[in-house]
Amino acid sequence: MPLPLTRTDSPAALLSQVAQNIAKIPDRDERQNIAGCTEIFAGLRFEKDLIRQFLREDIMQESVIYQDILQKGKQQEAFQFLNRLLNRRFGEVNSLLIERIRVLPIEELEALGEALLDFSSVNDLVNWLDQLG
Repeated sequence: MPLPLTRTDSPAALLSQVAQNIAKIPDRDERQNIAGCTEIFAGLRFEKDLIRQFLREDIMQESVIYQDILQKGKQQEAFQFLNRLLNRRFGEVNSLLIERIRVLPIEELEALGEALLDFSSVNDLVNWLDQLG
């Protein structure tokens, strides 16, 4: 069954109606989460500028769904940067080590980035990862 957001000849009217219905949700957390999800789904079909006319970005940013997506993006970006640093410092790093690093939370990726400054060999990297558990 297609999403209601995809079945319209008048995107502006539909988004206006959706925004009005979302605004009526009394529970703040529920309203923010639904607004965030709606904005994400609307982005699959409509232009960003049109969506911004009717759905406030600040509501979406408070959504736990949006925060999760943002956190995953930050983690991926941190991993990619760290991977480039490791390759520059040590050449191509063993793929098993890279996979261990890929799954680290962003806080540990940041700590590894700092620790990397003190590493003199790949063995230092292995020891650091082993200390994490």
